[in-house]
Amino acid sequence: METQIEIESSPVYNKKDWKVWWRLTRPHTLTAAFVPVTLGTVLSMSTYSKFDLSLFITMLIASILIQIATNLFNEYYDYKRGLDNAESVGIGGGIVRDGLKPKTIMQLALGLYGISLLIGIYICMNSSWWLAAIGLVCMLMGYLYTGGPLPISYTPFGELASGLLMGMGIVLISFFIQTGTVTMESVLISTPIMILVGSINLSNNIRDLEGDKKGGRKTLAVLFGKKNAVIFLASMFTLSYIWVFALISFGIISPWIALVVLSLPKAISAIKGFVNNSVPLQMMPAMKATSQTNTFFGLLLSFGIFLGYFI
Repeated sequence: METQIEIESSPVYNKKDWKVWWRLTRPHTLTAAFVPVTLGTVLSMSTYSKFDLSLFITMLIASILIQIATNLFNEYYDYKRGLDNAESVGIGGGIVRDGLKPKTIMQLALGLYGISLLIGIYICMNSSWWLAAIGLVCMLMGYLYTGGPLPISYTPFGELASGLLMGMGIVLISFFIQTGTVTMESVLISTPIMILVGSINLSNNIRDLEGDKKGGRKTLAVLFGKKNAVIFLASMFTLSYIWVFALISFGIISPWIALVVLSLPKAISAIKGFVNNSVPLQMMPAMKATSQTNTFFGLLLSFGIFLGYFI
């Protein structure tokens, strides 16, 4: 059996290995930043015919950096609280498997937050300074997800927090910086993305269920048990698709958004992956499929809104 790595003096880690750094970003989670920004921006184009390329790019960069920083905080605090070891299954592991110093991880996360703050100042200068308070709250919640005396990730509210902030929150902010307002339509259209971003979190917690239980976490997966957690994940997928067709039925948005059904095979693959496997390593593809469901669903939703505007 593999022994745990001695962190501070390990010669294993090669600082030139960019793959280690790339893995630390947890790339499968970055769609939770990219998709909402794209959707909010496309929605602003279709609703008010407004599009500022610089605001789109800066919002996209800031959202991705905050997501990466949140992942790094997760890496740091999971190690500090003893949840990660050399045998842990996961896409991170820069500390326990690659010999990175915990201090390095924390400094990098704070550095990314600092860059995001500078970008946020530019966004506020070109939209509204009210966003400064909202942005700071989002960053604080990103830290408190795994940091602080009572991390959100140790409670049943992780999915709700990530869905609201990284799903609906980013869509609405991206919409606001382009249009200067938030509409009921933008809230309704951002709702399925909120659900799917929360689903990414839930899929991670299903995979980590046994380790989280031993570590004292009370996630939804731990409280529900694996079988019921997978059923709940399937219901979240189902609600997202039903919600889209409800929007079409009530004439709120173009029927072109029905294109989201093309993402359905990924959702089915995710559920099958969790149902048919119980070992964490074997459930990794199901986690990936959950993230891909959000990606394809969100991009198809955006494309459908785009087509409805021009056709």
